[in-house]
Amino acid sequence: MSGPYHNLNEKVLSLEDIDLSLTYSYANYLTWLFDDRVELIEGKVFKMSPAPSPLHQEVSASISYSLYHYLKNKSCKVYYAPFDVRFPKESLADKCIYTVLQPDICVICDTSNIDDRGCIGAPDIVIEILSPGNNIKELLNKYNIYEEFEVKEYWVVSAMEKTFLKYTLDSIGKYQPSRLFTLGEKVYSEILPGFELDLDEVFNG
Repeated sequence: MSGPYHNLNEKVLSLEDIDLSLTYSYANYLTWLFDDRVELIEGKVFKMSPAPSPLHQEVSASISYSLYHYLKNKSCKVYYAPFDVRFPKESLADKCIYTVLQPDICVICDTSNIDDRGCIGAPDIVIEILSPGNNIKELLNKYNIYEEFEVKEYWVVSAMEKTFLKYTLDSIGKYQPSRLFTLGEKVYSEILPGFELDLDEVFNG
């Protein structure tokens, strides 16, 4: 990958100071001091959507609460954005990590992957709540990353459309989609036996 345009010792105070045509690592990411939330996908900088809408926040809180309640006193943990998840390929060194995402919600069962900067390695479940303007990024770019790094389940939730779609990793490492779920239905997870998510509560709660 091509190198960054600025020295790692140089603090970057504004998103406008970054050349978005270049490739950056997590080591670069750590030097950025601006307030804009960004993610790295294969070294490319993606600015995240503006602050989540109240509807987005309500749906996120409802799902997070359901997972938190289920996981209480269990080994798996639930985390929600802002929470960095690093996806290393060949090395765990900061300068060698080129993908850093902030899923809306994630479930991590191997807690050895959790450190004081977030998670390093794939969560077991990732949940993205779609917002206007970021659907293509969520469904294409992140889909490819989550499948490549073998996130076992990828949930895509549309707060506006009130729908739920789950991708489950199969035995050869490819995602298989569920049907589209909506109001009046409950959804389940192969990763979390006994867990039940009531979509009426999620979307109308």
